[in-house]
Amino acid sequence: MPSDAEAAGPIRVLLVDDHRVVRSGVSAYLEQVDDIAVIGEAGDGQQALDRIAAMEPSGGLPDVVLMDMLMPVMDGINATRQIKSRWPVIEVVAMTSFVEEATVRDALEAGAAGYLLKDADADQVAQAIRAATAGQMHLDPTVARLLADSIRRPRRPDSSLTPREREVLTLVAEGASNRQIAQTLVVSERTARTHVSAILSKLGLVSRTQAALWAVREGLAPGTGR
Repeated sequence: MPSDAEAAGPIRVLLVDDHRVVRSGVSAYLEQVDDIAVIGEAGDGQQALDRIAAMEPSGGLPDVVLMDMLMPVMDGINATRQIKSRWPVIEVVAMTSFVEEATVRDALEAGAAGYLLKDADADQVAQAIRAATAGQMHLDPTVARLLADSIRRPRRPDSSLTPREREVLTLVAEGASNRQIAQTLVVSERTARTHVSAILSKLGLVSRTQAALWAVREGLAPGTGR
C-alpha cells in the first residue's frame, strides 16, 4: 500500500536563480529523486511571482520554492516575503553561495523554511525540501552555528523558563507544530500556543526560528543541520 506521501504525488518544486547553469544543475540532480519534481524555473524574484500567479488558476502551485537570495529585478528576500504573504501554503528554502548573518536572518524572518549553501550535495537539498513540506526548519550546519552564536541570552533576570516551557522549547527546536506539541504533551493546542508565546516573550525573541536556534545554543536541542 502506498504511503500518504506517495499517494499525494511528488513534492512540486520551483527553482529560482538568475544563473541558468545553476538552475540546470539543481534540476538535473533533483530529477534523480523519486519524491521531488521540478515544475518550473524563474530567473529572478519577480519572475517567480509571475510564474506562481500563472500556476494558481489550475491549482498547480509549487509546494516548495528553492530561492536564490541575490538576483536582479527582485531579490530572494523580497520575493520570499511576498510569496509567504500571497501564498502561505508555499514553503521557501533559501539557497545561496555565501553566509552573511544579516541576509540569513532577513531570509528566515521573511518566512524561509531553511537556508542552504550552493555547495550542498543533492541529499542535503532533498532533505531541506522534504523538511520544508513537513513544517520543519533545515539549516546548513555553518548557518546554524552562525545564528546560534549570535542569539543573545535572556535579557531579564526574571526570564528563566519553567520546566514545561523548556519541554515546549525543545519540541519547537525539533520542528514540532503547535498541534504536535499539544499531542506530545497531552494538552490543548491553545495551551501549546500560549506556552510558545510565553517563551518568545521571556527570551525577548520574535519567531519560532529564533527560539529554535536559542535552544540549540543553550544545549536544549541538537543542531538543525541534520
